[in-house]
Amino acid sequence: MQEDVLAILLRGTDEVLIRQELITKLDEGRPLRIKAGFDPTAPDLHLGHTVLINKLKQFQDLGHEVLFLIGDFTGMIGDPTGKNVTRKPLSRDEVIDNAKTYEEQIFKILDPAKTLVMFNSSWMNAMSPADLIQLAAKHTVARMLERDDFSKRFKGGQPIAIHEFLYPLIQGYDSVAMKADVELGGTDQKFNLLVGRQLQEAFGQKPQVVITMPILEGLDGVQKMSKSLNNYVGIADSADDMFGKLMSISDELMWRYFELLSFRPMTEIQLWLQECEQGANPRNYKVKLAQEIVERFYDAAAAIKALENFEARFQRGAIPDDMEELELKMESAGYPIASLLKAAGLTSSTSESIRMINQGAVKIDGEKVSDPKLQIAMDGGHVYQVGKRKFARIKLIA
Repeated sequence: MQEDVLAILLRGTDEVLIRQELITKLDEGRPLRIKAGFDPTAPDLHLGHTVLINKLKQFQDLGHEVLFLIGDFTGMIGDPTGKNVTRKPLSRDEVIDNAKTYEEQIFKILDPAKTLVMFNSSWMNAMSPADLIQLAAKHTVARMLERDDFSKRFKGGQPIAIHEFLYPLIQGYDSVAMKADVELGGTDQKFNLLVGRQLQEAFGQKPQVVITMPILEGLDGVQKMSKSLNNYVGIADSADDMFGKLMSISDELMWRYFELLSFRPMTEIQLWLQECEQGANPRNYKVKLAQEIVERFYDAAAAIKALENFEARFQRGAIPDDMEELELKMESAGYPIASLLKAAGLTSSTSESIRMINQGAVKIDGEKVSDPKLQIAMDGGHVYQVGKRKFARIKLIA
């Protein structure tokens, strides 16, 4: 097997279990069945989800069969991974509505003609209570309590509902029903993915190779990308919003995004990194990243227009390239804009901040601020302007 193929498939991965098994499967010369599952617990996907979907596309481009599993059955249970309390199950209607949007969004990346969309309700609804008991008999409570989140909850006296133990079993059984050769998942899914290997062996199948992908940090560069944390770039965001959000990330985070979200060769990305280390302006490369992502979900014309709109709003003579960069610590859910301007030295007092806002002299990324009570959420950073000559790039941190 050619090393360049393996390099493509291993790019950005966190762990491969077991690497030699992957090489053996690839050397068989047949299309492999590549599985990734998503529970439709929310209607919209974001770039964090696409770390897995991008890897599916790489397998797909190499001629392998992509199995995109929508967990409409497991979605009603709720994945307990990383949770310190029992999750509230979703209704069937909620799951179905969300699942419809997933199908629309994934085909902005994957080739619909080469993607098999599957729903685990198609085999789980056919399973009798006796079948489920037999499935449960193939795993032990001791093994379940090896999971870090279950172990912590058990030791801490937090309740663990019986149905939560069923989740990893059903996710694992999905691999049996789908005859998966490879399953992709986030690093937080490692336990569940390994259950799939074990159950496949118990059912007489060759165990799947498990590939875990890193959890993508959000725009703040600290916490994982999440809609609830408002640090996300949504697949359904407008081209202008998508472009602007990506331009707000830190220079350091940009390279992480290049590795996990870009389809550009790593050799090219490494060259750009070297150029930045030698003095090139990182902004120029951030533009390349933002345009690539916008073009993926829209088209080339939209990417060009998004850049033009961004420059018209934020760059043309309005914001200097050289300005002070600050980090301010968050002490609550939001940072009052008046206090932020004072803390950054852009005003001498909160009363001056309020007066400047009321005069229309305060802007964030070129957008005029009209609400003196505005609360700023933690994110990747923005350019704050007071009057015509005071600028600072400010990032809020935890």
